[in-house]
Amino acid sequence: MTIDSLPPLDVSFQDDPRVVREAKTEDYSLHVVPKTWRSGRGSLAMAWMGLISAMFWLVVAGTVSLAVGTVDTLIGMLLAVAFYGATGFVVTAYTARSGTTVALFSRTLLGFLGAALPTLIFAATVIYFAVFEASVVAVAFENYFGGLSFELWSLVVVAYQVPLVFGGVRVWLDRFNGALLPLYVLGLVAAVVWAIVEHGYDGAWFTFEPVPAPPISGPGWWFACTAYLGVMVLVMTVWDYGRFGREEDARFNGIFTFGPVFYLGCLVVNGLIGIFLASTIPTEGPLSEISVVLGIVSLMGFAGVAFIVVSQTRINTVNFYLASTNLESFFARALRLQLPRWVWAVVAGAIVYLIMLTDVFSFILDALRYQGVFVVSWVAIAMVHIAWERSHGRTPESAEFRPGRVPLINPGGMAALLVSAAVGIYLLAGAGAFGATWSTPITALVAAAVYLVSLTFARRGWFVIDRPHDPRSEVDDVWTGRVRCHVCDKSYIAVEMDRDPTAGHQAICGACATKQPGFHRAASRERTAVHEGEVAKAEA
Repeated sequence: MTIDSLPPLDVSFQDDPRVVREAKTEDYSLHVVPKTWRSGRGSLAMAWMGLISAMFWLVVAGTVSLAVGTVDTLIGMLLAVAFYGATGFVVTAYTARSGTTVALFSRTLLGFLGAALPTLIFAATVIYFAVFEASVVAVAFENYFGGLSFELWSLVVVAYQVPLVFGGVRVWLDRFNGALLPLYVLGLVAAVVWAIVEHGYDGAWFTFEPVPAPPISGPGWWFACTAYLGVMVLVMTVWDYGRFGREEDARFNGIFTFGPVFYLGCLVVNGLIGIFLASTIPTEGPLSEISVVLGIVSLMGFAGVAFIVVSQTRINTVNFYLASTNLESFFARALRLQLPRWVWAVVAGAIVYLIMLTDVFSFILDALRYQGVFVVSWVAIAMVHIAWERSHGRTPESAEFRPGRVPLINPGGMAALLVSAAVGIYLLAGAGAFGATWSTPITALVAAAVYLVSLTFARRGWFVIDRPHDPRSEVDDVWTGRVRCHVCDKSYIAVEMDRDPTAGHQAICGACATKQPGFHRAASRERTAVHEGEVAKAEA
């Protein structure tokens, strides 16, 4: 088939009104975010700032300080800030240019089928964090108000939190979290002042050192750093939010919104307050999110409950939003099941509620540790790939992710992911204190090394299915030209469009290509036919 015989593309240069209406809730979860749907600096920062208010940041600092002391914990925090600040800067710049989600970019690293694994892991991880944060509110309600069982309070919490993410980042979450941010800051300050008034101030909290020293492997500051690096899902979270950033704002967002300035507040400010509160407010039993909640409620009463509701509601808008987008992407690929994002938010809420009914804290921490191994591997592979692309003069816009133009499996990426994950799991399961401290950095190094070696032997076919008739080459600008899809009849930017070999090479969008029966097989056959034709021509 020659280009003259192809069905003409229906090209426009304005957003499809139906797509815009859909984006107000869907947020282009299965598509590349066009530049007309990007958020301004303030809007994106407010939507993202929900992450800063998790009770988790207070508790992890307090817990780590009990193990290694305040000074080593602070050093570990600052090292983590440097790492997350650097990765945030890199990811923000990349996603501002590519507009891709973790799920779409994973196709570049792992292939069309391989990308399902990190998408599912990402969804499961944020669901587990949603369980933690929702449980905090339910415990506060049960402890202060009483009247209902924990199970019913849990239902109340999930029922009010899930609908909050039906709106998207640009049209709802930015305003909602922006409105609650001053209340969170006020509550945090009030908790500190209240603790000092009630229990007095003792500066010994800042110089605290455990006696005797716990049996950890390596320096205390390194143990503290790796504790924070264990939540490397933050990098994936930045990816799925960073895609809404404008390219001209990439430097600002990379330094402030998703970079070191944000992490100084999120990790260090929250952490120091958490250490102070943990050392000042008496709690029963070992330090945990629940013990901190009970301490704040007993100290501040209704004001403490209000502070907990504000803080945990803000963070769970992030958790439930990411859970819904990644569940939507996973099931669209794995089962070709495409439902609105709000449905997946409800599904995520149902899963969260069911887990809350179990003895959740007896197994979720272990589950997060083992899932975190795959997250660490993915992050290391992603960072190596971005550096490799840049060193070879390739731009984020040119990365291939379309279903009919990536192989089912990228052997180099999958080998790096599985080998490094196996090493990390072995260290966690069988290496005792050494594994607890060193599994994260060793896993990252193995993933980076294996992937880097694989790149030296990589073939183009590991990343791309070379097929003719690419709509990207048929429009002047793939970011401004919109092409109508023959399946859904909606127009999306040309960078994600392809031609459908199962339907006379009509144009098809990325989401429809994902669920189209036989699409990938037909695309592979087309590539094989082209290759065989080239070989025959060369032999002739």
